[in-house]
Amino acid sequence: MADNTNFIEEIINKDLESGAVSEIITRFPPEPNGYLHIGHAKSLCINFGMKEEYHGKCNLRYDDTNPSKEDVEFVNSIKEDIAWLGFEWDNELYASDYFDRMYECAVGLIKKGLAYVCDYSADEIRNTRGNLTTPGQNSPWRDRSVEENLRLFEEMKDGKYADGEKVLRAKIDMASPNMNMRDPVIYRILREKHHRTGDKWIIYPMYDFAHPLEDAFEGVTHSICTLEFEDHRPLYDWVKYNCGFGDFPKQIEFARLNMTRTIMSKRYLKKLVEEGKVDGWSDPRMPTLSGMRERGYPPEAIRNFCAAAGVSKSNSEVDVAMLEHFVRDYLNVNADRMMVVRNPIKLIVENADRDEVYDIENNPNAEVKTTHKVSFGRELFIDRDDFAPVPPPKYKRLVPGGTVRLKGSYIVEYVSHKCDDDGNVTEVVCRYIPDSIQGGVNCEMKVKGVIQWVNAKDCVDLTLHEFDYLLLDGDGDFNDRLTPDSHTVYPSAKGEAALREVKPYDRFQFMRMGYFSAVRDYGKDGKYEFNMITGLKDRYGK
Repeated sequence: MADNTNFIEEIINKDLESGAVSEIITRFPPEPNGYLHIGHAKSLCINFGMKEEYHGKCNLRYDDTNPSKEDVEFVNSIKEDIAWLGFEWDNELYASDYFDRMYECAVGLIKKGLAYVCDYSADEIRNTRGNLTTPGQNSPWRDRSVEENLRLFEEMKDGKYADGEKVLRAKIDMASPNMNMRDPVIYRILREKHHRTGDKWIIYPMYDFAHPLEDAFEGVTHSICTLEFEDHRPLYDWVKYNCGFGDFPKQIEFARLNMTRTIMSKRYLKKLVEEGKVDGWSDPRMPTLSGMRERGYPPEAIRNFCAAAGVSKSNSEVDVAMLEHFVRDYLNVNADRMMVVRNPIKLIVENADRDEVYDIENNPNAEVKTTHKVSFGRELFIDRDDFAPVPPPKYKRLVPGGTVRLKGSYIVEYVSHKCDDDGNVTEVVCRYIPDSIQGGVNCEMKVKGVIQWVNAKDCVDLTLHEFDYLLLDGDGDFNDRLTPDSHTVYPSAKGEAALREVKPYDRFQFMRMGYFSAVRDYGKDGKYEFNMITGLKDRYGK
């Protein structure tokens, strides 16, 4: 057995070796009330990872037991995100597939004297539950007869009572040290149209009752969930055993993923969407998987990150720089290099009397080396930050009287520059030094630096979107930590002609700037826009 086997694998290995199970079946059970985020990616990687490691199965099962918050939009987005990450589910299932069977299980508990209809309101149930040092109080309706409970439960199903007027509770132990075992509600009345069953049902099972039954109905062997469900495991087992199932499914809990400067609350992410703080669930600043896809994160990098984050039983917080490290590590090998200027100014090469075309290497780190062509001419664009009339200390780009190399081309020397009425530089004039291109006799001349450039004759007009974290660093309420300006737009950027031909979601390293991804509708109606994925500087481990 490998030394790096995690505790989940150790449990599964023992169950296989003992013969308790012969095939591993897991499931990923999202509630379709929002979009998946990076925290869900860890659960996806674990559950589908167990399928891959043990050549078993993993079901996609929607926990659609709360129709007031669920929508087909979320169902579709979840499927798209899972497929994007590279996972394949064996069966697409829904909790609502089992509503009839769950109802029969509840009737079975009533017949065993293990469930009763209670007339308490939600507040009254909460107020009589007790606390960690005080036992709860029995409901006045706890000892209703089996016959009366069966009649009342059927009347709940048939719509005789108002929402919240009655509930079905499990009869367990109001003095249990585990609060979840103090006669929990297992069915409630809820008149909401369901996205799959319509108006058929007006009573719906609670999650803690539905989930173990769903797992059992599907033959799930190991129900892997996050650590907050550890205290719910006794109730999971109680439902499982008293509804006629054995030792399996077995619930196993792991620590959820928490990251610095990252919102992991689906409720709060939904609030950001509804209040217009972001442009929908797929806004590139969002930690949703769809937002990361729009930003340009490679799914391979997310899976590598989740693998490195590991599986543990202890809650901890991961630096968001770790995720960016894996994104950058993947793109360093897989993203071609291109030249783009964010804030362009004209560079006139006064002695350039003809156009030239060069082959530029796409990616020095790629396994297979390829090139693309870039043209050079009399009028170029360089970035405004790459020329300083009055240079600050340690400035290593073009200055009056200085020289600089144009990436992949000539060394140029300053001649003059022009400014507008406000003193802003509008144009720089230079001369190229003959034979200073690669292989020329003057190629080895020492210069201050190397800058990117594009040919004004054939460059493409670009819009660049750059992003900051949604949250400021530190602790406290999310509302007080929202970054004021987390989205910056550069509408006048210029890029190499080759960028005119790229496809949506193609990723590049824009030299000296960062990694960028073409937007979803790139090229449509002459729209050439890129989202910044991440910068070039790696903070992780420094």
